[in-house]
Amino acid sequence: MAFDLVVRGGTVIDGSGGEPVAADVGIIGDRIAAVGIGVGPGREEIDASGRLVTPGFVDIHTHYDGQITWENRLAPSSGHGVTTVVMGNCGVGFAPSRSEHRQALVKLMEGVEDIPEVVMTAGVPWTWETFPDYLNVLERRESDIDFAAQLPHSPLRVFVMGQRGADLEPPTESDLLEMRRLTREAVEAGALGVTTSRNLAHRTKAGKLAPSVKTEEAEVLALADGLRDAGRGVFQLVPNFALAPENQISLITEIARRSGRPTSFTFMQMAEQPDGWRVFLKGLEDARDEGLAVRGQIIPRPTGALFGLDLSFHPFALNPSYQPIAGLPLAEKVAAMRDPELRRRLLAERPDDPNGFLRWVVSGEESVFVLGDPPNYHPSAGMSIAAQARAAGAGPRELIYDALLAREGREILFRPLGNATGERFEGAGLDLLGSDLTVLGLGDGGAHYGMICDASYPTYFLTYWVRDAGPERRVDLPRAVRMLTRETAETVGLLDRGSVAAGYKADLNVIDFGKLRLHAPEVRYDLPAGGRRIVQQADGYDATVVSGVVTYTGGAPTGRLPGRLVRGAKPQPAGGERF
Repeated sequence: MAFDLVVRGGTVIDGSGGEPVAADVGIIGDRIAAVGIGVGPGREEIDASGRLVTPGFVDIHTHYDGQITWENRLAPSSGHGVTTVVMGNCGVGFAPSRSEHRQALVKLMEGVEDIPEVVMTAGVPWTWETFPDYLNVLERRESDIDFAAQLPHSPLRVFVMGQRGADLEPPTESDLLEMRRLTREAVEAGALGVTTSRNLAHRTKAGKLAPSVKTEEAEVLALADGLRDAGRGVFQLVPNFALAPENQISLITEIARRSGRPTSFTFMQMAEQPDGWRVFLKGLEDARDEGLAVRGQIIPRPTGALFGLDLSFHPFALNPSYQPIAGLPLAEKVAAMRDPELRRRLLAERPDDPNGFLRWVVSGEESVFVLGDPPNYHPSAGMSIAAQARAAGAGPRELIYDALLAREGREILFRPLGNATGERFEGAGLDLLGSDLTVLGLGDGGAHYGMICDASYPTYFLTYWVRDAGPERRVDLPRAVRMLTRETAETVGLLDRGSVAAGYKADLNVIDFGKLRLHAPEVRYDLPAGGRRIVQQADGYDATVVSGVVTYTGGAPTGRLPGRLVRGAKPQPAGGERF
């Protein structure tokens, strides 16, 4: 048999959780055709000697809804072994949308996902109205990795209700029926599912709540009914973390019960509810006992804001005296902040902004750390700038100010916001990583361009929790690969990928595990209209293959773009047995 591509001589970790096996992988077209010793020659070959060969990673929680319309690389995810992304999460996105509502959606995405308005204005083409229209536009796009879309609740609500929806007015019965119908229509057209957010932090920059946040449960359940009508699709939700965990898991369970479809939600350890995660886990167990498919999406490190003078926020960014210099080039900003008089004013002022969530983000002086290189997302409480200030007999704000000016203003600080409970900075931790009712996600690639770069979590997971971990918290490698591949793919119904076995989609990584390294984040100005984004590079990915095509070698793009829109769930390949 002649193969188009052979990955030869590697150690295959197939995504099933089974032990590593020495094998070649032969590919014909976009499918794996053979796995075993002595596979015949290929027109193209990759020498994987001394390397791991894994399925491509599947990231089920991203926001590339806009980025996929203006560029062909879904970075940063594609630089970290990810070969399929699912977007449209958290109930926000760009479709469906009538022309008169588009500016409101831009304002919403600017506030909720930290995508600058000028970037969206310059980048998003708006050549659609309905969600099926949007999918048709996406089908013509080429990318370095595959991408799938979900129907977001907030634009759906405004599409159906107009200004009443944006103003958070209650829906009529006919409104609910139309949202239900359009949910079914979107899923039948190829949406993977529907998403919503109840999170009070999801607001425009001016502080106005996202349309979905305060809707009655009847409206959320109308979306669930749309999934039930379609007989397919998944439901994703961000809970209202201000409510008791019992109330949150009750609604999540009812969504799964009403829709009859798999349901997942953002699952974090919150400092305000230190034992809330136990309530969620118990709720997940109860749902499983009832026969419902409910899982909590977790990220394997504390998620939080990155602060810097070249980023969207820092502890002085919302102070009145900072506003005149906020838009200056970095060098001019640094020079201004070194002025003793401006320093005095900024240290004396407090944040002034209509968005209460943003005021809270920049005010957490006790939980600000220098991220460092290599980046440390699990610092001890004693490593905070505030703790160091007290030890030196100085004020925390003064030391934070000085830290922001380090490296000519390029220093990046880390402010954990979730998965950090008291003295414990273990992110999702063994409690959640060890549960079969959780699934990796929450990378948010394509969003938070100046605030977060969590899409690099696959590399961090494989180093911090797997290769470099002590025995008391180590996740074994075959299980870790399964968590990044098969489990995520199954959660959203993409059963044709996530495994190295005959018949499965030929999405692979060739990894030099010993050299795997996550670099510190850095800033680039390469978005539309010169917009800024944070990128985070990785070493150790010798090759990434998408649909049988080599897309990255040594971390550098080959320029080949085999990635396409994935319409709807995919069945497991016939005869696609694993080892």
